[in-house]
Amino acid sequence: MTSKKSVSLVLGSGGARGMAHIGVIEVLEERGYEIREIAGSSAGALVGGIYAAGQLPEFTEWICNLGRVDVFGLMDFSFSSKGFIRGEKVFQELRKIVQERKIEELPIPFSCNAVDYHHGVDRVFDSGSLFSAIRASVSIPSLVQPAIIDGIEYIDGGVLNPLPLNLLDREEERMVLAVNLNALGDSYIAPPQKDHFGKRLIKTPGWFRDYQNRMKKYFDQAEKEKTKEIKSLGSLDLINRSMELLHDRVSQLTLEKHQADVLIEISKRQASTMEFYRAAEMIEIGRIKTEKALDSWENES
Repeated sequence: MTSKKSVSLVLGSGGARGMAHIGVIEVLEERGYEIREIAGSSAGALVGGIYAAGQLPEFTEWICNLGRVDVFGLMDFSFSSKGFIRGEKVFQELRKIVQERKIEELPIPFSCNAVDYHHGVDRVFDSGSLFSAIRASVSIPSLVQPAIIDGIEYIDGGVLNPLPLNLLDREEERMVLAVNLNALGDSYIAPPQKDHFGKRLIKTPGWFRDYQNRMKKYFDQAEKEKTKEIKSLGSLDLINRSMELLHDRVSQLTLEKHQADVLIEISKRQASTMEFYRAAEMIEIGRIKTEKALDSWENES
């Protein structure tokens, strides 16, 4: 029989939307659930690995204090054809938080994935350097330069496996909770104005609210009129959109093959890939979605 309070957690890829994973974990802990295993891809590897290492409070404090200018300042742009961002600045900061830890020595079993793009295979990291595994899993193609481990170049795990349910150890019976950051349909919710303590979140600038509204209208129109020609995108937007479409399809196929007891769906419209300055907002969205999903699960069980 599946234990209601013992959880295998699967955290999907989705850039800045991945900060919603923090809210998911916070609610699970507050409700007395014990996270016994974590599998993550890209942003899910980042948050899941840091949580497994016991450093999530430090990471949360750091990421929630980054403003838009701070995020831009961490982007060390490059002219390399392998990625617009070298990533050294941000990964130096992350190394301070993750520190030198071995995955096999973590108190919570953890695994993540990255893609060996030369051979076209999904590599699973369940031992070795935690930092190196995270660095490999979050290397968004053409945006962040690939990670090199033992002479092999790796890119974002979300390319082939954005919701790695297949990485779980299914020998023990426990509730499986998966977080999909690339949901379609009516999964979008209005950005919360306050956190769960009643503290007002950082006010969204007017220009950004306008941007959000335009993007929401764009996706709504695209879903209703898929046959209509849409305006051409710039190179970065085109790469991002292509990755999102790929993630959508692979995530759907994964969920058809591997069932989750509880599925938390975060709309792709909640934030774009690099909007990490909206971390506090995404954390609160993760909390809201998790509260609702667990209420339903607990009432049905």
